[in-house]
Parts: sequence; structure tokens; C-alpha cells
Amino acid sequence: MTIDLLEGGGDTPWRDPARFWTDLSRALVDVSGPVAAVELGALRYNARDLAVRAGGVPIRVASKSIRVRAVLDATLRMPGYRGILAFTLPEALWLAEDHDDIVVGYPTVDRAALRALASDESAASRITLMVDDVAQLDLLDGLVAASARPAIRVAIDADASWRAPGLGHVGVRRSPLHEPGEVAALAQAIVRRPGYRLVGLMMYEAQIAGQPDATGAGDAVIRWMQRRSGDELQERRAQIVGSLRAIAPLEFVNGGGTGSLEYTASDQSVTEVTAGSGLFAGHLFDGYRAFEPAPAAAFALEVVRKPADDIVTVLGGGWIASGPPVASRQPLPVWPAGLRTLGREGAGEVQTPLQGAAARRLRVGDRVWFRHAKSGELAERVTEYHLVDGDRRVGAVPTYRGENRAFL
Repeated sequence: MTIDLLEGGGDTPWRDPARFWTDLSRALVDVSGPVAAVELGALRYNARDLAVRAGGVPIRVASKSIRVRAVLDATLRMPGYRGILAFTLPEALWLAEDHDDIVVGYPTVDRAALRALASDESAASRITLMVDDVAQLDLLDGLVAASARPAIRVAIDADASWRAPGLGHVGVRRSPLHEPGEVAALAQAIVRRPGYRLVGLMMYEAQIAGQPDATGAGDAVIRWMQRRSGDELQERRAQIVGSLRAIAPLEFVNGGGTGSLEYTASDQSVTEVTAGSGLFAGHLFDGYRAFEPAPAAAFALEVVRKPADDIVTVLGGGWIASGPPVASRQPLPVWPAGLRTLGREGAGEVQTPLQGAAARRLRVGDRVWFRHAKSGELAERVTEYHLVDGDRRVGAVPTYRGENRAFL
């Protein structure tokens, strides 16, 4: 099924939770659970809002946050979007059958996939590998000699974290390349080596993009960190880009994420930004000052028993997001309002008890709606998303899992 995000829009039913969740329930009343849904009006709103926030800088869609080809395709048909940031090379090879601009966002040592890439001239022209170490080039050269394959497109992943005086490393642990000289040294090694084309740079500022700044205690400290880190990064990224452009003709400089589109797009060194999680908008993205996404994806689990008058147990629920194992990575029960997981149990692999006044009104067979926390974890648990427009089910699209694909 083809999804159209270009037409329609204007109504914002999610601002009235009773109406929104009741309409979703009505649309899917005849569908057996667990059931995952995408509300098309909310998805359309989020896609347009991301493009506005990017201010005309093209958005590369992070496929790990979506894992549904129909949604990737629909988003890429919209103005303001260009290209895919894939999460594994096997996924990129699959997507390259239909898409011609795919960057693998993480280094790969998948030997079978590297051999497949090296034997497919079309795929090699459509896919860019991410590197941050000559050892990654050595591995590929050991599999297929440069003389026996098409030129491989590569981009450098440089560390965008902040090395703060007195605080140390602030950000995530990704690339070992932090200083401009370190990045330039790898670039020179790439251009000297036969069989490679250096075409891009990626610097993901997780300490800015992935850090909510409107969640309560500590927000002032977070915003201070983000300002200081952002100032340092803009200066260092400009130096890195300048040195790389003197070495090779870069096609793109990628940065950012859903949480930092405005900041990253304002950096004159950046030619494109990345977003993905903001399309479906897990509940982690409710905690930002700069934007307010709509709950475009959600799932419903069914009550199977009542251990107590104010507790119900639903089947399933342990669909946990990546990151530290804390409560914010768990799914969030949102409707009926007022339910919460139990501190000693949380969201379970097979069952999840929920407590609250609303549980008193729920009966065996009723549904509870949840929002997933972050990005792609929901698609890994279901084979399809039901598409809802208002209070009508208008179709369904398979997830990667529904197409028998499991990349990571």
C-alpha cells in the first residue's frame, strides 16, 4: 500500500486525548491484538514539522527509527527530504534496489555484505560506507582487492562530543577521531588508497540532539551544556570540513538528529541533517522545548486478567528502547489515562501489570494504548502497522519484520 503524506492535514486530534485514543480504538475494534497503529494525520504533521524545523536544509531519513519501507518511501516523496541513513549494510543493499542515495551510518565488518557490495556496481554507486579507522579499509581490501571491484564510496564519522574542561567526555562514544588533524589524516589515507572515494563527513551531536531539555530538574544545566558544546562544535566542525574539502570534493556533511534540527541546520558547515525518530515520535521526544511532536505511532495490548481491583495485566509490553535501562526507555501507558507500570515489575516480556484508578473500569478483553519510548523498537515487535485516518482503518503496511527482514 502507498502512503500519501502530501495531501491533507490541518486537524490536530491528538491535542484532545480522549478523542484521539477513542478514535484509534474505534478504527481497530475488529483487529485482534497486540495491534500497532500509525495515525496518518499525526505522521503527516510530524513530517512537515521536521522539514520546517530544518529550515530548507535537506533531511536524510534514519531508517533505524522507522523500519517500514512504505513510510520511508512516503517521507522521501515529501519536499525537504533526501536520502536514507541506513543502520546496516545488508539493509542498505536491500533498500538500494529502490533507492539511490543510502549512507550506512555505522562502520560494518559484515564480510558477506561487503563481498556483495563489491560485486554489484549499481549498489556500490548507491551506497556509502561509514569509516573511522584504516582497519575497516584493510578488512574490505582483504576480502576483495581494489582491482577486482568498483570504487567504494566512504564517509568519515568524526566525534562530535564535547571534551569539557573539568567534566571530561560529554556525549556518546562513537568515532575515535576528534581533532581536525586526526580526521584529516584518515582522509589522506583514504584518498591515497586505490578503490575508494571519500564523499562525505558525519558528525552526530548526541549530547544536543538526544538530550531532552524540558523535563524538569536539571534543565538549566542541560541547556548550559548544550550551548557550550554547540559553540565548540561549530568551530571544530568548520575546521574539519575546511581541511577535508582541501583533500577531497565532499558531497555531503551530515549532522544532527530529531532533537537538534534547528541548531544543526544553522551550522554553515552542514549540508544535510538526519531525522527519523521524530516521524513516529516516541514519548522520549515529549521533553523538548523546541518542538511538540504528535504521537503518530502507538500500540494497544489487551487486558487478560485482574490481579486486584486497581490492577490489570495486559499481554506483552516489554518492548524496550535502546539506551540505559531506566524507566524512560519503557513503553508508556497513555490511554485510559492514569495507568502506570509497577516499580518492581515494569514492562514484562510476556505480561505487564498496570495500576491506577482507570484499572477499576477495565475488564478482561479491553485495550490499553501505549506509546513506545524512542524509535525503531516497535517495528521489531510487530509484522505490520495498521494505518488509521481519524476513526477509520484505511489499510496496513508491513514492517521490516513483516517482510521477513531482521537486520539487527
